[in-house]
Amino acid sequence: MPRRHMHMTGADGAALRTALRELRTRLDVPGDFPAAVLAEAERAASAPRLPDLDATDIPLFTIDPPTSLDLDQAMHLAKRPSGGYRVHYAIADVAAFVTPGGPLDAEAHRRVTTLYFPDGNVPLHPTALSQDAASLLPDRTRPALLWRLDLDSDGRVENTDVRRALVRSRAKLDYDGVQKAIDNGTAEEPLALLKDIGSLREALEVERGGISLDVPEQEVVARDGGYTLVYRAPLPADGWNAQISLMTGMAAADLMLASGTGVLRTLPAAPDGAVGRLRRAAQALRIDWPHHVPYARLVRSLDPHRPAHAAFLQECTTLLRGAGYTVFTDGRTPDPAVHAAVAAPYTHCTAPLRRLVDRYAGELCVAAVAGVPAPDWALRALDALPREMAEGTQAANTVERECVSLIEAALLKDRVGETFEATVIEVKEREPLVGTVHLEDPAVVGRVESASAPLPLGDRIRVRLTQADPGTSKILFAPV
Repeated sequence: MPRRHMHMTGADGAALRTALRELRTRLDVPGDFPAAVLAEAERAASAPRLPDLDATDIPLFTIDPPTSLDLDQAMHLAKRPSGGYRVHYAIADVAAFVTPGGPLDAEAHRRVTTLYFPDGNVPLHPTALSQDAASLLPDRTRPALLWRLDLDSDGRVENTDVRRALVRSRAKLDYDGVQKAIDNGTAEEPLALLKDIGSLREALEVERGGISLDVPEQEVVARDGGYTLVYRAPLPADGWNAQISLMTGMAAADLMLASGTGVLRTLPAAPDGAVGRLRRAAQALRIDWPHHVPYARLVRSLDPHRPAHAAFLQECTTLLRGAGYTVFTDGRTPDPAVHAAVAAPYTHCTAPLRRLVDRYAGELCVAAVAGVPAPDWALRALDALPREMAEGTQAANTVERECVSLIEAALLKDRVGETFEATVIEVKEREPLVGTVHLEDPAVVGRVESASAPLPLGDRIRVRLTQADPGTSKILFAPV
């Protein structure tokens, strides 16, 4: 999970866009797709491998940011006559377009994941596929991996099925619109059930000790002829939608474990030292964390709209470090097999347009349900996937980190010498004069250095901006 999401909303900022282009060059991110890759994508877009099963009668819908075109998932939710719920969850079938060993496949293995910049992205697949022929756009018939998850009245998965099918989404919805429709009671049953099922799955997450972090996003927004950074706290609809994806990833992991072949997303339990560091951060931020209260329960009590809570949620993402992928092919349960934040076996399988490993996880699940061996092309790739995904994830994290630093420096470059209200959210144990401050407006998290007195961890202080250099992506504050 990224520490901070960031995207631009109505921001002009030609200088900022120029700096972002320069950042792409400096980080050596992939540029245009080679001609052979584009040619194969165009051929595949016009002649994909289509399944026999026609499920276009299911009125699926998607929920994504308004400008998104790379739509991996579409869903339909219904009540079962016998009680409980039925979830249909269609996942874009990238394997219907990509020929194993071909130029398109090789390029996907080189890129590994879509890279997100505030002003656009660097896609995993050519846009002829990722934003068109393979995307689950509304009113287009598409090949997909169609999951059917039957739930009991408590939201527990009772039966799982996944197979290739032709699907057709009916509507492209966005989070704000979904939230408003559910809140004001105008959402019809397929959509209205998102809250019911999402809430049940959130309760089950609490029961098993799992954790979902409502980390605020940073947005670059237009203001007074310029632009600034603000925080956007996730909506409940974000969480309900995420629970559908999370449930599918858990079901996929169970299928692969039962079949004896798979690739899991795993995360070891956080070391005691990391949790102790968070306890100190909570104390400094005036967050009440009694010793008898588990970490997972504390996280759910936080309000991301409150600056201190938002700062603490950002620090909580440090416990997600160390996540990786575990491959197994010998029929034995691998070690590790559990994702500590999910508190269950889990895999990535719901974003194949944007993440390489999902195409393989989906293929293994289809084979497991059908009771047939997984295809050789999928098995041959498994051993290399953990290394490829680790390198791709590291590149994505670097892009995110550098984008945050660059935008903060660009937005503050003309304000050197100004003072701001801030909260000290971190002080280095061996360097008490050095730490991190969390500004409320603009939404910036930056380094602070004191000339003499140790920094007061958790205190609100005034700081002066002493450096903001977009060329080096550096900002620095000093206590007033």
